[in-house]
Amino acid sequence: MRKSAYIPASEAARILDAIKVLHDVEDGNQPLLGRKVVVYGGGNTAMDVARTAKRLGAEEAIIVYRRTRDKAPANDEEITEALEEGILVKWLSTVNHVDEKSMQIEKMALDAEGFPQPTGEFETLEADSLILALGQEVDFSLLGNSADLDTKDGVMPVDSTMMTTHPGIFAGGDMIPAERTVTTGVGHGKKAARNIDAWLRKSVYEKIDNKDLVTYEQLNTWYYTDAPHIVRERLEATRRAKDFSEVVKGLDESNALFEARRCMSCGNCFECDNCFGVCPDNAIIKLGPGKGFEINLDYCKGCGICVSECPSSSIIMVPDK
Repeated sequence: MRKSAYIPASEAARILDAIKVLHDVEDGNQPLLGRKVVVYGGGNTAMDVARTAKRLGAEEAIIVYRRTRDKAPANDEEITEALEEGILVKWLSTVNHVDEKSMQIEKMALDAEGFPQPTGEFETLEADSLILALGQEVDFSLLGNSADLDTKDGVMPVDSTMMTTHPGIFAGGDMIPAERTVTTGVGHGKKAARNIDAWLRKSVYEKIDNKDLVTYEQLNTWYYTDAPHIVRERLEATRRAKDFSEVVKGLDESNALFEARRCMSCGNCFECDNCFGVCPDNAIIKLGPGKGFEINLDYCKGCGICVSECPSSSIIMVPDK
């Protein structure tokens, strides 16, 4: 559910929703934003819609955000790219009133605890439209009236299994106190699914820890040639703000293959045949492409040469019981 804010406005004021604007642009329905656009918010969506307004022909796009840059939820790279493209940002400011062709913003100041407080100082900005990018909040109405379901500040606490204070109800993503990204939400879903399965089976999910982690020192890096990473092309600000061309270019097939070859395959066999070549007892048996190797223990005397010469440390020795 999208967050809302009470903003006094005249009937002629043009106030739009950031997600709707971006959706219309994606569908090819160019919204009428005007020459001067103000975006209210400080997240990635605010940066996206301000940069989109520039590409749609706005002469001026201004972001108004009530906190400082270091408190903005947007990725710092997104903020940097927006500034490079000529987006103006009014930090420590909030929208106070909106008219047809202008709006009044109030300057904020940080108190002793670092929270923004109104100052009573106002500034007028010319603007043809105001785009609200205030983020989203959780709609708890679907949960009904569960007295034992704890919620605070728009989120609900969970334990280490992702279970809420109500037995059998699990939560993740935007519903719990955590970073609000797709990657984080997917991780929560994976973790919750395992614990839900265990809970339904009346058991406890136990994570299997991989104790045999391979460190850089365990690799024979001299087997590898230096392969600096590919620096992807990044369009200059003056070029990229003119249209919707990709800002940071992807990798073509040859570059992608080159990047993949930089992998040292830590702890994983990639069938380099080193063990097969260095074994003095012919104890290594090749099983065929993609099938790896076997060790004939009747021939192997445990000299460890294969272990020391494995580039990726995928062979280990354990004491004979």
